[in-house]
Amino acid sequence: MSKVLIIDDNAGIRTALEVLLSVHKIETKAVSSPKEGLALLEQQEFNLVLQDMNFSRNITSGEEGIELFHQIRQLDPDVPIILITAWTHLETAIELVKEGAADYLQKPWDDRKLMVTINNLLKLEQATRQHQQTVLERKAALRQLKRQYNLGDVIFNSEAMIKLVTVATQVAKADVPVLITGPNGSGKEIIAQIIQANSGQAEGPFIKVNAGALPKGLIESELFGAEEGAYTGAHKARIGRFEKADNGTLFLDEIGNLPLEGQIKLLRVLQTSEFERLGSSQTRRVSVRLICATNSDLQQAVIDQTFRQDLLYRINVIELKVPALAERPDDIIPLAQHFLDEGKTLTQEAKKHLLAYDWPGNVRELENCMKRAQLLSTQPTIRADELGLEIRHDDMPPIEDIEEHYESTEEEIRQALSDNKGIIARAARELGLSRQTLYRRIEKFDISN
Repeated sequence: MSKVLIIDDNAGIRTALEVLLSVHKIETKAVSSPKEGLALLEQQEFNLVLQDMNFSRNITSGEEGIELFHQIRQLDPDVPIILITAWTHLETAIELVKEGAADYLQKPWDDRKLMVTINNLLKLEQATRQHQQTVLERKAALRQLKRQYNLGDVIFNSEAMIKLVTVATQVAKADVPVLITGPNGSGKEIIAQIIQANSGQAEGPFIKVNAGALPKGLIESELFGAEEGAYTGAHKARIGRFEKADNGTLFLDEIGNLPLEGQIKLLRVLQTSEFERLGSSQTRRVSVRLICATNSDLQQAVIDQTFRQDLLYRINVIELKVPALAERPDDIIPLAQHFLDEGKTLTQEAKKHLLAYDWPGNVRELENCMKRAQLLSTQPTIRADELGLEIRHDDMPPIEDIEEHYESTEEEIRQALSDNKGIIARAARELGLSRQTLYRRIEKFDISN
């Protein structure tokens, strides 16, 4: 059940609100002074606060209400606050709404309209708290992953990537082939590296090869090696990728582009762990963990007879699907900042552009975008027009979404306050934050203004 706190020195108003809310099955606590209200807020959690603007008989300026509003915000930065005001104090109430109050209630009020407002705010408050809980759980899962496994320098915050990396670390110890699927530039190689780093072959070599880029006539020698004189130009013996990867991991990227004759030779090695170098009859044996990756639909390739079904069964014991960058927006801003040199940051408008763009080239395109913007920018902060992205205005996310996906750093906040001579409103505008949010950030980082 939702819980509402009423702070008003007028007993008639307290009773009227208590009766109205109780009819709608909303639990209430009503007190007559700011001191009592703040004490309750310290002891209990409320989903909504209704507060008066004046409490002393001879004071009608609304200053007491303003002070109470800011005191409540210090105790609970997120609880919705409805201001109870007379028409003579509307201007003060409107100013507080601009600072983060949820709404104002003018005396006398309309019960039906008031309940619509209260119910909407309670639903929103519940959704916000659930989201915050989800974010906290996600961060806890990420910290646990980083403590427990070797994740290298991979950057991710999204729930999709946390789940993917969790599975990758779980299958790392199992000595079975893994197929990593996903669009070009989405980070398939990073997932392969995580598997290698947490596997029994972690101390062994990690050999990468683009299967689709192998010259058709040299596939066998590239993968399995060749003896001196095995073909024109083979002036000395050559060690193949499988031998180089012995007691380690072989990462075959773009496996879907491997020609059929290469697929046949690869299948034999996976079945027996044995092969011969080109031009040799000596059978060699290796112990190699195979990880393959592709952006192709291999099931369709089997139907089209461009990929062997028996090979697909061999390499696809475990399949890990890497989502496109556009499907995990929580990763965009952290990745963008990661690709920038130390000291370089993004304006709030630039972050909005990054979140609005659909990133057909995925993480690789984002990295190139950041490198290009960094070269063009002459200032420590990169602007939206330096990103070179074509964004429709309708696609731009609201400020609240930016705050959800990316939290301004302490350095950014200090710089904004310095540039704006400590004026909160101007600094908040530059950062793209509400004043309420900026106050929370200042308190969080213990920044003296």
